[in-house]
Amino acid sequence: MRILLTNDDGIHAEGLAALERIARTLSDDVWIVAPETDQSGLAHSLSLSEPLRLRQVADKHFALRGTPTDCVIMGIKQVMDIKPDLVLSGVNSGSNVADDVTYSGTIAGAIEGTMQGVRSFALSQAYSYSDGARIVPWEVAEAHAPALLDRLMAVDLPEGTFLNLNFPNCHPEDVQGAEVTAQGKLAFNLQIDARSDGRGLPYYWLKFGERAGAFATGTDIHALKHNKISVTPLKLDLTDYSVKDRVARALSGTE
Repeated sequence: MRILLTNDDGIHAEGLAALERIARTLSDDVWIVAPETDQSGLAHSLSLSEPLRLRQVADKHFALRGTPTDCVIMGIKQVMDIKPDLVLSGVNSGSNVADDVTYSGTIAGAIEGTMQGVRSFALSQAYSYSDGARIVPWEVAEAHAPALLDRLMAVDLPEGTFLNLNFPNCHPEDVQGAEVTAQGKLAFNLQIDARSDGRGLPYYWLKFGERAGAFATGTDIHALKHNKISVTPLKLDLTDYSVKDRVARALSGTE
């Protein structure tokens, strides 16, 4: 099996190294095309106004000055001579659940792999803070992902569907199994942090406030909160079929 890895945290990210170790439990034919720098929060964006600069870091390891989406396209269309059998994106530093999936470059890597006709999974690791520093238990994903991926490879996924895997913030031995979940809902409480530079000119940072959400049973948020691995099937088709007929009736004047 040929596997292509990417991420949004960059070529030197610890999570990418963890993902490579996970991938090598499944195959020896592992390729990496990852962003040269951190591309978190860029979602499924393309670089259309700047050239893509590719740099070989090691054998089958490439850094690209571009987004995760660019990396998957470059990997499949330029770097690899044969299309991969699997695209793995991650392991992200931080969970990608609920509304996070719409912002996530990690999810975007799996989206692009799916669009290219390759089975794709996104992997993310929840973490905590201690004294202002992130404490990311990479050992959780490393301990549980290999067997989980091996089982998930046997699942017959429909065209346009990929899997979003999130690993809980706990010790590996405290993981309470894996659960198939639905996408939850978070209130992001995004704020604008207004500042001034050395010349007194204004600039701004986006800032996360405390995030709240409906931690309903069966959602990705609920699973992580209860030390379970969340496996969420996501699909590319964004059509809301539940209102399609209502919109059609409104346009025809029958409603």
